[in-house]
Amino acid sequence: MGKTLYLDCSSGISGDMLVAALLDAGASEEHLREALDSLGVSGFEVKVTRRTVSALDVCDFDVVLDAEIDGHDHDMEWLYGDLDDEDEGGHHHHHEHEHGHHHEHGHHHEHDHHHDHDHEHEHHTHDHDHEHDHEHHHDHDHHHHHEHRGPKEIAAIIDAGNLTPRARELSHRIFDIVAKAESKAHGVPVDEVHFHEVGAVDSIVDVVAAAVCLDDLNVDDVVVSPLAEGHGRIRSQHGILSVPVPAVSHIVADEGLVLEPRDIHGELVTPTGAAIAAAFRTTDALPAHYRILATGIGAGKRAYNPPSTVRALVVEEAEVAAPVTTQPYAFERPQLWKLETEVDDCPGEALGRTIERLYDAGALEAHFIPAFMKKGRPGYQIEVLCSEAMIPVLEQVIFEDTTTIGIRHSPLWRTALPREILDVQTSYGPAKVKAVTLPTGERRLYPEYETVAALAASAGISYQKAYRAVIAATQA
Repeated sequence: MGKTLYLDCSSGISGDMLVAALLDAGASEEHLREALDSLGVSGFEVKVTRRTVSALDVCDFDVVLDAEIDGHDHDMEWLYGDLDDEDEGGHHHHHEHEHGHHHEHGHHHEHDHHHDHDHEHEHHTHDHDHEHDHEHHHDHDHHHHHEHRGPKEIAAIIDAGNLTPRARELSHRIFDIVAKAESKAHGVPVDEVHFHEVGAVDSIVDVVAAAVCLDDLNVDDVVVSPLAEGHGRIRSQHGILSVPVPAVSHIVADEGLVLEPRDIHGELVTPTGAAIAAAFRTTDALPAHYRILATGIGAGKRAYNPPSTVRALVVEEAEVAAPVTTQPYAFERPQLWKLETEVDDCPGEALGRTIERLYDAGALEAHFIPAFMKKGRPGYQIEVLCSEAMIPVLEQVIFEDTTTIGIRHSPLWRTALPREILDVQTSYGPAKVKAVTLPTGERRLYPEYETVAALAASAGISYQKAYRAVIAATQA
């Protein structure tokens, strides 16, 4: 039986969280480092550590970039309320923030891919005093160079790596999904999309690492839960964006992912995380019964409440034996239906005719019993058992032959003993009996009324004499 990976994204998903969860679930860190070393990309260090999140020991995967190539988009702070820090002209006031190491939160290429990307930077602090004009030219006071890569450059990096065919194919698919989403978001052809941050070193590492780890776990199928997403707005290189950001919205729509809203101000689903989930997913349902072979939890970097984590379960389908029963009879499904009503102004003779008509129309059981109605009036309760298909027909009989103005119906299940009709030969001629088998194996035979009455009429004897003759034949 094959293995299935279940990704629990009930508190969001990003590339680094997912890689950490896969490593925690058993993917080889050694194989991962060998694959990343083969990419020919320098300027980063991978750290795999443990930390405590909500009293749980979880895995943390971090891509630390060298200072001179640090391509993170540090202008991605969360904005709460009505963005009071933005003036009427659309310019952002100066802020000083402390930054952790956040992955994949850039939204990625400029609206016009023919931008001038010769940025001269002097990187003294993480102050956010960038001016955003309508043509997206940025004046920065930083010295480091932001990498802008297109699909061809990223594909070449992936192909240059010593990856398995499956890991290489997954890596290409993840970036293809992101490129398609960015193309839609910004209205440029896919081959002209230029990535700001997903194309940067840390995000290339996250994508390839996820593909390598999934391949290393050797699972056949991947199930992805709904992706928890927050709300609010973020500041990006293109200005203010609402959550989910356009890239995530397009990925979710194009790939059939499901979002599950959370009452959290923040971006819980990154474009890279959504693209990895879409590329990995192969089926929507876990096995009906399964064993858990391994569990992994990957930590997020942002301080949300509750904390962001991704949980990975490696499961294997389990065979479950059918329940053992000593009862040979069947528990019938689909169920029977009971029709029920009461009348207090209908004579008994009319109800007798109603019962006959109900049986003729296909009722399995039909009877009426005395009942006391409103104000102590005597009346009758009519009950009928039938299949679901017969409800309209039998209700019509009841409405036509009685004075009721309403009928209740409800489903019923019944335990039915196995039965069959047998032919027996009496001294007066043939007759039929019903044979019923009890759970103990005992068999009982019951003469059928119609055949006994017919036998009595044809032989010119009493019903009781005919009945005893049939009983004697069954005993013989």
